[in-house]
Amino acid sequence: MKNVLTLFTVLLTTFFLGSCSEDDSKTPIEQVVEDNFIRAADMSYLPLIESENTVYYNADNQPEIALTTLKNTGCNTIRIRLWKNPADAHSGFNEVKAFAQRVKQAGMKVWLTVHYSDTWADPGNQTTPVAWQNLSFADLKTAASDYTTTILTEIQPDIFQIGNEINSGLLWPKGHLINNESQCLELLSTISSRIRSQSPTTKIMLHYAGIGSGATWFYNKMTSVDYDYIGLSFYPVWHGKSLPDLKSTINSLGQTYNKKVIIAETAYPFTLTWNDWTNNLVGLENQLIPAYPATPEGQKNFLLAVKSLVKETTSGIGFAYWGTEWVAFRGNESTNGSPFENQALWDFTNKAVPAMAAFKKD
Repeated sequence: MKNVLTLFTVLLTTFFLGSCSEDDSKTPIEQVVEDNFIRAADMSYLPLIESENTVYYNADNQPEIALTTLKNTGCNTIRIRLWKNPADAHSGFNEVKAFAQRVKQAGMKVWLTVHYSDTWADPGNQTTPVAWQNLSFADLKTAASDYTTTILTEIQPDIFQIGNEINSGLLWPKGHLINNESQCLELLSTISSRIRSQSPTTKIMLHYAGIGSGATWFYNKMTSVDYDYIGLSFYPVWHGKSLPDLKSTINSLGQTYNKKVIIAETAYPFTLTWNDWTNNLVGLENQLIPAYPATPEGQKNFLLAVKSLVKETTSGIGFAYWGTEWVAFRGNESTNGSPFENQALWDFTNKAVPAMAAFKKD
C-alpha cells in the first residue's frame, strides 16, 4: 500500500509541475530594454546656482531639485565640465567630484568634459593650466596623463570627453592642431591610452564645434587617436540653420570613421526677451531658424526635431542640451547673472519648460 501511495504522489506531483510549466510558458516575460540613447543635459553651473539659494520648480510649479526634475522627465545623462585650477573653485575638482556623485546617486550617467585648462576651452581658447605652462612637452604629456589618472580614479565618469571644442587642438601652444599637429595628436593619444588601460568601459569622446567640411577635416586628422564617440556642437546662431545639413554630417562622419555620433551641445531660446541685465547671446529674430520661433513651443519643437534626426541617422546615439540650468539666478538687475536665461530649460519663474519633453524615452 505504501508503494502505491508513493507512486500516486509522484504521478500527481509530476502532473501539477507539468501544468505549471505549461502555464508559465504562456505567460509573457517582460524584456528589459537597455537605454542606450543618450538624453543628456549639461548642468555644470548647478552647484554654483544652488549655492546662491536658487529654487527650481517642476512643470507642476512645485519646488523640486533640478536633477530630480530632469530624471523624472527622462534625462539619463548629466554633462559636467571640469577645470584644472579655476580662480573660484567652481567647476574645479572637488566640486565636480561631489556633483558627479550626486548624479550617480540620482541614477544617471556622468559625462565629464575635461577642458585641460583652468578656464573656458573652446575653438578660440585652449589655455594651458598655469601649473603646466612652463613644462617641457614630455613633462606636459606626463602631467596630462597623471591628471587623467586622478580623474578616472576619483570621479569615474561613464563618458570622458578629452578637451572641449578642440577644433584647433588643446593645451596651446604645445598642443595646437595646426601649428603643432604631431604634438597635439601625441597628447590626445597619451590621454586616450591612459583611459583605455585604466578604465576600459569608459567611453572616450573627441569634440568639435560645428558641422560640414570643418568637422570632416578635423576628424580626418584624428584617425590615429583611439576614441569611441564623435561629439558635435550645433547652435543655429553659430553653425548654420540647416537641420538637414546636421543630419548629413552625422551620417557622413559616422560612416566614414566608423564611430558613434552625439550632438554634444545644442540650445534654442523660448523667448527673445531677457530676465536680467547680463547681455544675452541670442536675442534677434535673424538668429533663429524660421520654422522654430522663440516661444516655449518653438524651443520644444526645435529640440524634438534634433532628437528625431539623430534617431533617424545610422550612427547617432544621442544629444546634450547646454545651459540647461543657467537661469537669471542673481536677480533681474544683475550684470553678472546669465547670458543664457532665455535658452535655459527653466523659464523666467524657474519653472520647467515644455522642451523638457525631449528627454522622454521613446
